[in-house]
Amino acid sequence: MAILFNDFRGWQAYCAQQNMPLYFPVLEYEIEQKGRTEMEIWDGLRRAWTVMRDAVQTGLTEEMVSRSGMINNGAKKVAKAQPILSPEFQKLISRALAAKEVNSCMGRIVAAPTAGASGILPGILVTLQEQHQLPDQTILEGLLVAAGIGLIIEQNASLAGAVGGCQAETGSAASMGAGAIVYCLGGDINQAFAAVAITIQCMLGLVCDPVAGLVEVPCVVRNASAAAIAYSSAQIAVAGVNPVIPVDECVHALGEVGQSMETRYKETAMGGLAATLTGQSIAKKVLIQDIDVLPDEEEPQ
Repeated sequence: MAILFNDFRGWQAYCAQQNMPLYFPVLEYEIEQKGRTEMEIWDGLRRAWTVMRDAVQTGLTEEMVSRSGMINNGAKKVAKAQPILSPEFQKLISRALAAKEVNSCMGRIVAAPTAGASGILPGILVTLQEQHQLPDQTILEGLLVAAGIGLIIEQNASLAGAVGGCQAETGSAASMGAGAIVYCLGGDINQAFAAVAITIQCMLGLVCDPVAGLVEVPCVVRNASAAAIAYSSAQIAVAGVNPVIPVDECVHALGEVGQSMETRYKETAMGGLAATLTGQSIAKKVLIQDIDVLPDEEEPQ
């Protein structure tokens, strides 16, 4: 029977007992839970990776203007802007923006772990592969590691903005990305889980306050900042910096903060940026547009 992903301590102990790499228990779990062969699991991961890469490319090359108008080719603008960051960092930010803008413009993405956080892992992994010339197989293994991280966060906290705020969505995705970075670059399990812990510590308390109830503002730019936090957390972890608070305790803190967060900060568009004067004005305009495009009701006979 495959390991059940209840906590990071159990995952680490299982790998030590079975003398297996970090991704392998997740592969076993997927085979058992989905009733698929190992080859089918790898094929599914390849398809997901292809969609992730395509979303990045689409967001950087095609017209990305959302119906609300709040999203307007931001990824392309960042990619071509005067450099402030290093070239690699600028690519990371623009790629995370690109994949998430595809989602906001109703394109094809991978929910990783949610649609609202769908730019983070693609931006991270496309950039990581290019930086370090990693083979696709390593990236696929990294996706399995990311999935295991997401499973544990889901078990002990939440992945949904409606339950735990944006810390649960972009925070979880950034944590998944940070652990995947460390794994893909050959870090050990302690370093990978330290990266997760550090990321959660950086993202803790982030509210979900989508303007007009749309997953556009501030969601898109948060994908970019979350990708940056994942990279910085991974760098800190591989340097051997101790996060002090163990990763499982960080996850429980994530859940506790999410439970105590007021409803208006959990995807209701009733607080935060959504409640600003500008946010409310945009919401009214979007509502009017939606009413205008509804088909006329047929008159009763």
